[in-house]
Amino acid sequence: MANIKSAIKRNKQNEKRRGRNRVYRGTARTFIKKARLAIENGEKETAETLVRQAVSALDKAAEKGVLHKNNASRRKSRLMKQLAAME
Repeated sequence: MANIKSAIKRNKQNEKRRGRNRVYRGTARTFIKKARLAIENGEKETAETLVRQAVSALDKAAEKGVLHKNNASRRKSRLMKQLAAME
């Protein structure tokens, strides 16, 4: 446990940021998982809408700095490739 005042404050800030970041990361992961399941099950229309939502969530996470922009881009690319292979 931190004893110095600035370290205590830094810990509080880190916890607050971690909570915010988890929301964006978790949302992106959830949409990716749902999109992949829809692609595997062959549900074309559902998969398209879920991929769109996943791409949006990844963009938002990258914008907020939760994910690196190249990481988000790579994930989007892989999702789109899976969607295209389904068709």
